[in-house]
Amino acid sequence: MSGTEHTASAGAGVNDGAGVSRTERPVGGGVTVRVPAKVNVRLAVGAARPDGFHDLANVFLAVSLFDEVTVTPAATLTVTCEGPGADLVPLDRTNLAARAAELLAARHGISPDVHIHIAKDIPVAGGMAGGSADGAGALLACDTLWGLGSTRAELLDICAELGSDVPFSLVGGAALGTGRGELLTPLTVGGEFHWVFALADGGLSTPAVYGEFDRLTAGRAVPVPEASPALLEALRTGDATALAATLANDLQPAALALRPDLAGTLAAGLAAGALSALVSGSGPTTAFLVKDAGTAEAVAKALIESGTCRAARVAGSPVGGATLL
Repeated sequence: MSGTEHTASAGAGVNDGAGVSRTERPVGGGVTVRVPAKVNVRLAVGAARPDGFHDLANVFLAVSLFDEVTVTPAATLTVTCEGPGADLVPLDRTNLAARAAELLAARHGISPDVHIHIAKDIPVAGGMAGGSADGAGALLACDTLWGLGSTRAELLDICAELGSDVPFSLVGGAALGTGRGELLTPLTVGGEFHWVFALADGGLSTPAVYGEFDRLTAGRAVPVPEASPALLEALRTGDATALAATLANDLQPAALALRPDLAGTLAAGLAAGALSALVSGSGPTTAFLVKDAGTAEAVAKALIESGTCRAARVAGSPVGGATLL
């Protein structure tokens, strides 16, 4: 769904304990998996490690904007894509969905001969883990198509190899990600939170944003990343006002340095009644926490009318992770 419309909540299924919803289905036909976007309500970033990554304390919420990934048997591995921003999605083997198929197949000594079709609704290059979601979706879909029955640990291990955000894309809900974000601890959420996401023209390179973070923090001590106890308590109680007071993203100054125009979007959303605002992940999507669904619609409308973004989307959280349809 587009514009300011609400999206559907996560579908029903049999949860295997990993936040992954499974149903029984015959092997050999096409398999479709729905996967959610994410918002980082706290992204604490440590200093660069020797391997080039950064230690994180990354509090994820899965939100109700979804991609659908369908895999069908094919003569060779191919990728197609449709939907908003589809022209920006790589269709070669750098696509995380294709890489997921290859990694899973390699572990089982089979050929990754599938056609992967991605129906995009998560903003592309927007800091909402759309590519990671597609990787997680393809992984679950291929595992089901091939009848492999991989365990939770096996799927999460492959997810971590694919990228830092991919494990959360698989499990959804709410979680604290440590390490480079791939080590997940589930979090309790006491209610629904309402969001508006303002979509910017163009994208932001995640490596470029981290590079700018390193430049901005050069020569000074970078604190060890940790999640705020007040933020975790706000999630547990479902208190949107308390959560708004604790939202923070250590990458935001870097994102704003590269895209100063985002400051106008943040200001417009706050002026329209959002409780709090921040850059989502590495940007350039900006996220606005609001008190209820009605306010979300009003803020989304005001953001569009402000001319500071190309579109605004309304969503709720948390929702489930990768789900077979």
